[in-house]
Amino acid sequence: MRITADREACCAAGQCALIAPDLFDQSDEDGTVVLLDARPEAMRLDILREVVSRCPAGAIRLEEDPGA
Repeated sequence: MRITADREACCAAGQCALIAPDLFDQSDEDGTVVLLDARPEAMRLDILREVVSRCPAGAIRLEEDPGA
């Protein structure tokens, strides 16, 4: 599983950092997403799906491994 975060698309709502603060942070300069771990453990899949669904800008993407 791999996560990507598009800082240019990010609207700095901060939902990702609120839901999964160990995986996401916000830039001190403009509040946009900062990805802390692009390849988290598979057991985090449910929380990552929530992050993706709650991102108002669609800036967070989750690429699941085949068969996951």
